[in-house]
Amino acid sequence: MVNRIDWKDPKNPHPDLAYGGNVIATSETHATEAGIDCFRKGGNAIDAALSAAITLTVTEPCSNGIGGDGFSIVAKEGVLYGLNASGKSPAEWSPEYFSRYKSMPVLGWDTVTTPGVVSQWVALHNRFGKLSFKNLFEGAIHHARHGFPLSEKVARSFQIATTAYSDFPHFAAAWLPKGFKPNTGAVFKNPAQADTLEEIAGTKGDSFYRGTIAKKMVKHSEASGGSLSLEDLARHRCNWVETVSTSYRGYKVHELPPNGQGLVALIALGILEYFPLQKWDPESPNSIHVKIEAIKVGFAEAFQHICDPDTLNPNTERFLSPEYLENRAKSISMRYAQLAESSVLQDHGTVYLAAADREGTMVSYIQSNFMGFGSGIVIPDTGISMQNRGAGFTLSPGHPNEVGPLKRPYHTIIPAIVTDTSGPLYAFGVMGGHMQPQGHVQVLTRILDQGWNPQASSDAPRWFVTPEFELVFEEGFDKDIVQELHNRGHRIVNDDSFGLYGGYQGIFKLDQGYCGSSDHRKDGFAGSY
Repeated sequence: MVNRIDWKDPKNPHPDLAYGGNVIATSETHATEAGIDCFRKGGNAIDAALSAAITLTVTEPCSNGIGGDGFSIVAKEGVLYGLNASGKSPAEWSPEYFSRYKSMPVLGWDTVTTPGVVSQWVALHNRFGKLSFKNLFEGAIHHARHGFPLSEKVARSFQIATTAYSDFPHFAAAWLPKGFKPNTGAVFKNPAQADTLEEIAGTKGDSFYRGTIAKKMVKHSEASGGSLSLEDLARHRCNWVETVSTSYRGYKVHELPPNGQGLVALIALGILEYFPLQKWDPESPNSIHVKIEAIKVGFAEAFQHICDPDTLNPNTERFLSPEYLENRAKSISMRYAQLAESSVLQDHGTVYLAAADREGTMVSYIQSNFMGFGSGIVIPDTGISMQNRGAGFTLSPGHPNEVGPLKRPYHTIIPAIVTDTSGPLYAFGVMGGHMQPQGHVQVLTRILDQGWNPQASSDAPRWFVTPEFELVFEEGFDKDIVQELHNRGHRIVNDDSFGLYGGYQGIFKLDQGYCGSSDHRKDGFAGSY
């Protein structure tokens, strides 16, 4: 079991760990400050998480937005509540509609599914919130109307987007107004987004799905070749769901069920339960090799089976049974890498945050536009970038995740919570599409197998298995270890793509209070009040 008093820190001390009774960790400074402000006003972990999430749509719009989706897990009074706030495809979509494509598009209206994140804000606040709904929007509205300085990594993402979305004039009008230069420290304002957030706050989300904002989205859809309708927006509902879990080293790791890819992490951890990772250095060839092979099994199964459970039940429990996991563990060779099949799109457009309060409530929360700013579709004069989650469908006939009407696509974003016999212990997540379940496994095994503290577990260099099952190493790995993995048959490539290794946030429960940690790969921090 983890000794939370004597964590190991093999590299150096971490003064950036945040300890306190109320703690929040996000990927951007203004968002963490918004959460702390909620605690200061008497709010709980849900209020803090929501205020931070809403602020992130303003201050990190390159990763999430009002037009995106979200998922969350809330641990309150010993009970876990899962929320799936992903949206469905437009009613007009069908395999025939997409017959002109050879593969699912990644930009434009034919990637836009109904946004669900606003419904997540409303549902979480209705069930658990303490402060007024309007109060949660104050920081975000202020920053949108009066401006905020771009942080280093946000500025870099803005710069990348100038090329990626050059064919979308409404994108430039909203995010690069009047020749705005997105350099680090440049002050960005978005008064149209401030107006939209005020409208959402004042109507408690109703305007977004049935009122003025909904009509603006549909008007633009009709004028520019989209399929999104008023009926699509009005019929949207987020779903409360039970988590799925697996045991690992005496703990239970909880993820959300499909249409998200949390199953990948659970399969991998279930397989790794049969290997002596505690005896191996986490950066040794044996340790890295079995984790990679376990992840590959998880992705191969996920790609074949994950889909909208309203359309077809993927029966996740069969992949988490001891018999299945033990058999897959026995099939892994320690001498050579094995093949697997998968086809999962990468994304670098996600924000994750965690919050916890003195009453014992913990929140694991994630929201995303999928790829950067999303589809490239921006609703004029609203500050709403529409997500491109439809790219997560497949065109393969008969596949459970085949594109069709009113379906949720395969989703990459996954929040997680770990529990022990005393209740919720650890809320954490790792942003970055295909990296997310891999990040869950790498961070969690360093804590539960090696006893490292959460910050050291995040700071350690990561490896990344690409959608083609090639292997990429972050700077910091020993060259001899990399060569040994190459000798075992792993296809090792170089890739310096910005954001490839994701971004972690996490909060760990201590005997008294919490410990918050935040990834140096993002611009945020963990704070307490």
